[in-house]
Amino acid sequence: MLDWLWIVPVVPLVSFLMLVLFGSRLSKRGVASIGVGSIGISAFITIFIAYTFITSSTTGYQFSQVLWMWISVAGFTPQIAFYLDPLSLIFMLVITIVGFLIHLYAAEYMADEDGYSRFFAYMNLFIGAMLILVMGDNLLLLYLGWEGVGLCSYLLIGFWYKDPQNGYAARKAFVVTRVGDTAMAVGLFILYSALGTMHIQTILSQAVAQWAVGSTLAIIIAALLLGGAVGKSAQLPLQTWLPDAMAGPTPVSALIHAATMVTAGVYLIARMNVLFTLAPVVQLMVAIVGAVTLLLAGFSALVQTDIKRVLAYSTISQIGYMFMALGVGAWAAGIFHFMTHAFFKALLFMGAGTIIIALHHEQNMFKMGGLKKLLPVTYWTFLAGAASLVALPLVTAGFYSKDMILWYSWVSEKGAWWLWAAGLLGAFMTAVYTFRMVFITFYGDAKTAVHHSPGKRMEIPLIILAVLSLIGGFLDLPHNLGHITVFSDFIQQVLPAVRIHEVESSVETFFQVISSLVAIGGIFIAYLLYLKNPGYIQKLSQVPIIALLKKYWFSGWGFDWLYNHLFVFPFLWLARINKRDFIDSGYTGIAWINRKANEWLVQTQTGNVRWYAMGIAFGAVATLLLIVVLL
Repeated sequence: MLDWLWIVPVVPLVSFLMLVLFGSRLSKRGVASIGVGSIGISAFITIFIAYTFITSSTTGYQFSQVLWMWISVAGFTPQIAFYLDPLSLIFMLVITIVGFLIHLYAAEYMADEDGYSRFFAYMNLFIGAMLILVMGDNLLLLYLGWEGVGLCSYLLIGFWYKDPQNGYAARKAFVVTRVGDTAMAVGLFILYSALGTMHIQTILSQAVAQWAVGSTLAIIIAALLLGGAVGKSAQLPLQTWLPDAMAGPTPVSALIHAATMVTAGVYLIARMNVLFTLAPVVQLMVAIVGAVTLLLAGFSALVQTDIKRVLAYSTISQIGYMFMALGVGAWAAGIFHFMTHAFFKALLFMGAGTIIIALHHEQNMFKMGGLKKLLPVTYWTFLAGAASLVALPLVTAGFYSKDMILWYSWVSEKGAWWLWAAGLLGAFMTAVYTFRMVFITFYGDAKTAVHHSPGKRMEIPLIILAVLSLIGGFLDLPHNLGHITVFSDFIQQVLPAVRIHEVESSVETFFQVISSLVAIGGIFIAYLLYLKNPGYIQKLSQVPIIALLKKYWFSGWGFDWLYNHLFVFPFLWLARINKRDFIDSGYTGIAWINRKANEWLVQTQTGNVRWYAMGIAFGAVATLLLIVVLL
């Protein structure tokens, strides 16, 4: 079964080509069958591969499949080859299974939209590119998938391209992520020049053998790779593109936030963990970036009015938790939270999409309300996702993954109390903004009539993801709550175990109680402010300092304003000055000469046969004279 590994990314890519070539001739049912069915096939094959891989005693938790030689130039010989290990397998399962549920949902969500086949073509290319990214056995193939998801994000965010704002959001996502991609590309060049290979496993083994901890070269390369990671995963300082990416259709948002794009940076750091271990200062920077980002995004989510932008800032914050885990050496915890986050964030986005469709494309939460009874399936599944996002203790997957990160941020040898405090404050804000969203959207009086009720293709994925959001955390339980370490044991076959200070088990229980009280306290604060006494928050917003902070947080801490004044406006100013430079005059001159030559030649087309005959005779005589002279 492992020999079928290559089929997993190929099926979405083939379906992409089919939809591009024949999609306009197919019915919407046929398009959906190809678009959704192909991802279902990939998910089905991935599940069987996972079963074979885990149960086989001969794999040694790694499997390579070489298809063909890609390039062979001067000793540079990267291959089209795939590498399977616990890390890539977990990402494959999430990408294909969650991706399939999003596709199934999208088949109904996008049913009334123009460009139906184009949408699924882009979505399938997105899945195929992300699979290549996580399955590639060399960094060049990984980079191909990396740029592929960047291209697809541009195409899908700007899917409704007739609206200029959507085009702007797509360009912004493309340009901002290119900043990080440039840093990553430079890092790959340096890495190859230093080690002479792009094969990932060879790089990891040679790096340990050739570089000491704290090596300058290791620090430079790790820092450049971190630059690529913060761009793709929308972390500080390249986080500004993700909130605007909500311009795309909601299934696109679910795919970007849960199963593809923004998790690519997490994968890159985890996959190249040896380089970051050899560069402790950069690994610490990973933790700091994650901690600061989760706080900044949490504050911004507190004041948003668009339900999708709340979830967008939430994703930035939750990816911050993953970065913080990777930064303190809790590799398994970071990947565990990636998995649970994929479940509840895909659920929340698709739940939000159901609401938006039901209310005739209304996204302002303050124009919703009263949807608990009108959309019961959406309400209960959305509530399950919200509970998991805020890490409601014991009964949600998010509790176990986030609690693991908070615990290791304190007891890890690379952890610190201030990282734990940042994570705890972020957890409190998560609880407040999440249930602010729940209470405003589903409770109170209905402000907009429901125009559309979701069908089974939209409700079934919500139910499945709701179940996963509740039980997905039971794969890894702490010592005092069952001590199940199935996930950690599996992922630690390829990722180092976290080194921790010795502490008593009762301390862990104390920390769990604190994080649980923080989550419950945040929900209670949201209840008081947005359900029981909503007038109080309106009065509070009129206080000048609060109003100023609200405006500041609403704008994403002013990063767009800062970047516009530092980079965008100066560039536009220089472009206007340079509009008529001397280089352009050369090209303008060539165009002028061609226009004049065309005007002269046009005059020869008189329609008079005698002039044509004379021209032919003159040309023949001139040709004969030229031959005589040359001979």
